[in-house]
Amino acid sequence: MKVLVLGAGQLARMMALASTPLNIDVLAYDVNNNSVVNPLAPGESLGDLTQGIAECDVITAEFEHIDHAILEQCQRSGKLQPSATAIMTGGDRRLEKALLTECSVSNAKHVIVDNQQSFEQALSELSLPIIFKSALAGYDGKGQWRLKDSDQAQALWSELSEFLTENPTQALVAEQMVPFDREISIIGARNKNGEVKIYPLTENFHQNGVLSVSLAQACDEALQQQALSAFTKLTENLGYTGVLAIEFFQVGEQLLVNEIAPRVHNSGHWSQQGADTCQFENHIRAVTNLPLGNTELVRPTAMINILGTDTVPEALLAIAGLSLHWYGKTKRAGRKMGHINVSAADCETLVSKLEQVASLLPETDFPGVKSYIQSL
Repeated sequence: MKVLVLGAGQLARMMALASTPLNIDVLAYDVNNNSVVNPLAPGESLGDLTQGIAECDVITAEFEHIDHAILEQCQRSGKLQPSATAIMTGGDRRLEKALLTECSVSNAKHVIVDNQQSFEQALSELSLPIIFKSALAGYDGKGQWRLKDSDQAQALWSELSEFLTENPTQALVAEQMVPFDREISIIGARNKNGEVKIYPLTENFHQNGVLSVSLAQACDEALQQQALSAFTKLTENLGYTGVLAIEFFQVGEQLLVNEIAPRVHNSGHWSQQGADTCQFENHIRAVTNLPLGNTELVRPTAMINILGTDTVPEALLAIAGLSLHWYGKTKRAGRKMGHINVSAADCETLVSKLEQVASLLPETDFPGVKSYIQSL
């Protein structure tokens, strides 16, 4: 069995590592140079997309911002899982909001903005503060503008108008900002037979719009069921196959969807050490229609992103229950270079270990991590 992943980054790499025990080969398509590569040794080209499609049994994706012509070519082959529609929906906030509305899944009040009239409509229908998000290509805090004071509205519209003029395929989603208690996410898998397995809800800490820490521990069953309901509605509507991530704002006892990601997700990296079957293996199992693996929490686990640096203190490796994952990337400011997973038998011990980890991490490379861990 051979799987072709659209995208040749760290998620394809981790899918390849998780697939080897299943005797499944994973190749990756680098969308930047039309080249199929081995995601574990990407230097050598193994052909172009047409060759990759011909040689593989299944096609999947590691990210959602893929040229529609590529997705349509893959969809015509009959091998793409999840579908081009599902991937496009995850990559366009307009389609995402329409899906949430159609499925009656709770999310922030919003207005689609593509001209001055709809901008004025957003100001009329939504309460300040309002966040404006680009419909396409926005991730990790990019492509966002905030309006906190009505006196700034016209100046903001001048900036947004210029953005829309320069990007004619774009639009904006204006959302009423939610005074949430915390950000959490659910990762789940669904195969072609409709079998569903979801991981426990994960608490997420962001710094400067980028995920910094994810914490998986025993969670409230009522919230877990809310998340499962949203996951089931969305995946059934899309006829979805693969792993899907849903990010939520928790407001009291209610979950509001922030966004969906039709792929394995950064907030699920903890599953490599915290579950019997990690999200990467379950994605491959799902798209190849194998039985899904156990997603129950085996032990409380946290993930800490490594951003913009290619070194961490060697003393970390002396901490029991700590696993280090590097992505083999060239260092660049803000770039996701790797992650650290920390596990323990119980939550109290995990927090103690995380405090030990935080004491070794330089604040300049891991801003806010120490204060977040101290708040647990």
